[in-house]
This record gives sequence, C-alpha cells and structure tokens, in this order.
Amino acid sequence: MSKRGFADFALRFGQGVLIGAGGILPGVSGALLAVVFGVYRPMMEVLSHPRLALRRYWRLLLPVALGGAVGFLAGAGGLLTLFYRAQTAAVSLFLGLILGTLPSLWRQCGLQGRRGSSYFALALGFALALGVFFSLRRGVLAPLEANALGFACAGAIIALGFIIPGLASSPILMAVELFQPLLDGAVALDLGVLLPTVLGGCAVLALFARLFSYLFRAHYSLAYHAVFGLVLATMLGILPTRFASAYEALVSLACAILGTALALWSAGLEQKKEEKAL
Repeated sequence: MSKRGFADFALRFGQGVLIGAGGILPGVSGALLAVVFGVYRPMMEVLSHPRLALRRYWRLLLPVALGGAVGFLAGAGGLLTLFYRAQTAAVSLFLGLILGTLPSLWRQCGLQGRRGSSYFALALGFALALGVFFSLRRGVLAPLEANALGFACAGAIIALGFIIPGLASSPILMAVELFQPLLDGAVALDLGVLLPTVLGGCAVLALFARLFSYLFRAHYSLAYHAVFGLVLATMLGILPTRFASAYEALVSLACAILGTALALWSAGLEQKKEEKAL
C-alpha cells in the first residue's frame, strides 16, 4: 500500500471510529457524522442494494466499517467512561467536528441546484429535529422492560440513529430506561441482550435503508437540505450552555476548535481528491 493509500485508509478508519462511537455516545448521531464525512449515501446504497453497491464502494467503506466496529466497542467501554468524566469537552469536540463540515455539506446540498422547496425542506428538518429534542427533555416516552422485546426495540432505535441523520439514539434509550441495561449487556457480551438488539436493528435497516436511499436518489436537493436542517438543529440541541468552571469552559472551547480544525482538514483532503479525479 502506498503512503497516500495508507493515509486515506487511516483517515477513513478514524472517521469510522467516530461514526461507531456516535452510535452509542449520548447526544451524538452516527448517521449525522456519516453525512458530514461523505459516506452516508454509499452506506445507504450498500444497505439497500448490497450486491451491486459493494462492488463500487467496498474500498471506501471497508476502513469505515472496521473503524465503526472499533468505535462502537470502545464507546461501550473506555470511551463512554471518558465521555462521562469530561462530557462537556467531549460534546464540544463533536460539535466542532460538525461545525467544520458545514461549508462542504452546504456545497454538497446545492450540487443539483436549490429551489424554494429546498429551503422549505431545510426548515422542516430543523423543526422536526427540535421537536424530538424538546419531546425527550419533557419525558414523553414511557419506560420499556429490559427483556427480549425491549432490547429488540432498542436495536430498532439504534438502527434509526444510523439511518436518520441528526437522530441521536442514546437520549431515546435513556428516556425508555434501556441505555444502561443495553450497555451492561454489550460490555458483558450477553447474548440475551445482544441477539434481540441485533435482530431489531437488522429489521429496521431492511425496512428503511432502501427508502432513504431512494429519497436521496430521486429527491436529492430536498433530502440533503432536510438533512442540513437536522444538522443545524442537532448542533443547537447539544450546544453546551453550562460550565462547572472557567477551566472547563476553556477546555471545551479548545476541544471545539480542535474538532473544527480536524473537520476542515478532512474536508480539504476530500475536495483535493475530487479535484484530481476530475
């Protein structure tokens, strides 16, 4: 493997780690990170048409998938512990990652033009995401039993978090009181927890991945502008507003700047690759 090829692999692997961690870290959306890293549509294509899409995207998605597995497992263990010890700083880092990709995401939204309906879709996505945030904060969801059916529902929620950009599955799992039981089962490799969770997730992926893939193909501008609205609302929803001390505020600001710089650097690499391909 050449140096350039290794660098691309390492970059995609790192992005996969963040996407995988985003599937379990509170307040973070794995699908949203997939969008901002430019791998969401290929992922949806593979999930909806695996035989055809794998031939086209396997080089792109292999390091992302490997990194995603590492990120998810790390999120269930040490990374989650670190998150709770420095939650505000960790959220600020992810906020910076999202902020740094907004310019490239906005350009991507307009590749097939913008119409009045595009801006309406943006506003609708923004409003829907804010509605979800406010609903979770008011505790409108009822707890679920920590049994096979409950964990199947938890798997469905996690899968939706990987399909719908901006939808963070962890706050929903916390609202239905399944986050900690699911986390304990994942760390202990309890098949009684993992098996129904995987089955529930796979069922949702089979039902909805093809639908979302179709929406992005048939209604590109509307779909991407709706996602952009979701991204903006997610940033507003996870924006830290309280700090324990001035030191925590400074550390959080530094993490946000670091995340923004990393995202801009990653977006710059992607743009250079696209320009060379033309």
